[in-house]
Amino acid sequence: MKILCPTDGTEHSMQAVAAAATLAAKFGGELSICAVNVAHGGGRGPLIPHWTDDEVQALLDGATATAAKNGVAQVHTAIVIDREAAAGIVGYAETHGIDHIVMGTGDKRGLSRLMLGSVAADVAARAHCTVTIAR
Repeated sequence: MKILCPTDGTEHSMQAVAAAATLAAKFGGELSICAVNVAHGGGRGPLIPHWTDDEVQALLDGATATAAKNGVAQVHTAIVIDREAAAGIVGYAETHGIDHIVMGTGDKRGLSRLMLGSVAADVAARAHCTVTIAR
């Protein structure tokens, strides 16, 4: 089983990394952790990623350490650059034959949920595989 866990370094995404690592350890699955560095701009100017290379590497290093604490020593990491986080996650999962996505979700409610949407809900609706939302 190939498991993907996207992270943005937040507390809820780190809870998802722990859950994904536990799942991978229990069932002997491969764990991949990705960070989607959302790019802004383009058109007439360059695409500008949200995080610097050092910031995104620090996110992946922290997630890898969390996975190790939860029983997975071998973790594949990837940096995905896309204009939209959900599209980057789903695209990576499809390209790499992922069987299961485990991700966190923030606790947006009310108007902020309607205005901003939810990456987790978008991934769950678009993914070709099982998606587990960890809280």
